[in-house]
Amino acid sequence: MSAASRERPRPVVGVGALVVRADGAVLIGHRIKSGETPSWCLPGGSVEAGETFEEAAVRETAEECGLGDVREARVFTVALHTGGGRTHVTAGVLARVDPSAAAPTTSEPEVFDRWVWAAPDDLPAPLFPASAALLAAWRGEPVPAGWTVYPSDGAVRDHPAVP
Repeated sequence: MSAASRERPRPVVGVGALVVRADGAVLIGHRIKSGETPSWCLPGGSVEAGETFEEAAVRETAEECGLGDVREARVFTVALHTGGGRTHVTAGVLARVDPSAAAPTTSEPEVFDRWVWAAPDDLPAPLFPASAALLAAWRGEPVPAGWTVYPSDGAVRDHPAVP
């Protein structure tokens, strides 16, 4: 291993949960993390050792907004961002929530000040960069500059939450 490769930061591996209600609304949170510009973000975070993308998405959704009844979680894309000095790999996981599920809560008030259900064609802005890439891939739109998405090989084709 060269000295240059030892100095490069390791890639960040994360997940974004695209949680959809029966009426088609998407869960999105207002991110107010210190040192960052406020933005709107899907539930998500780092994948922990031994977790699948789906397990990480379900865990992060429960931790960040208190929704524990997330089901039918499936990877629909992997997004790659290589700019900014560090590579970010973010899996997009599409999941459903039971219509009778409790309202989302702000379990991490230092990171999110509120969670809302929004129509996919009327999302608040600005979007957190990884969330913007995942949402664009889900809607079949061009992804933001600097991002590359790799669709899952048909994993979402028959998913009930696909628009």
